[in-house]
Amino acid sequence: MIEEQVPQDHVLLTILGVGRLAAGIVGDVKRFPRPESFVACCGLVVERSGKSVISRGISKRGDAVLRRAFYLASLTAIKVNPIIKRFYEDYKGRLRGKKLITACARKLAVITWAVLYYNKPFDASE
Repeated sequence: MIEEQVPQDHVLLTILGVGRLAAGIVGDVKRFPRPESFVACCGLVVERSGKSVISRGISKRGDAVLRRAFYLASLTAIKVNPIIKRFYEDYKGRLRGKKLITACARKLAVITWAVLYYNKPFDASE
């Protein structure tokens, strides 16, 4: 049902790796003034304590549905989106497994915020 409500010319569908289901789940991002607040709502932020990073993984405070949608979309985006693919290759030496995919999901969430906030189609050359 969600996929049917997303029009074919939706601006999020210009992002390679984001499908109609993910585009329908995201909703309005104008209420988030910065991409960091949108990423926090998605639950894709790393827990921090002061200046140090806690190595327990991502925070579970965000929306589980959004977190899962971005995680699954990032699996596709790693293969087809040049920005996410380059990010994946750059961080492959530092992160492994699900942490790397979650970092890609966070990057995809930031791109999604920018596309919706500025209402501009995704351009991989920028």
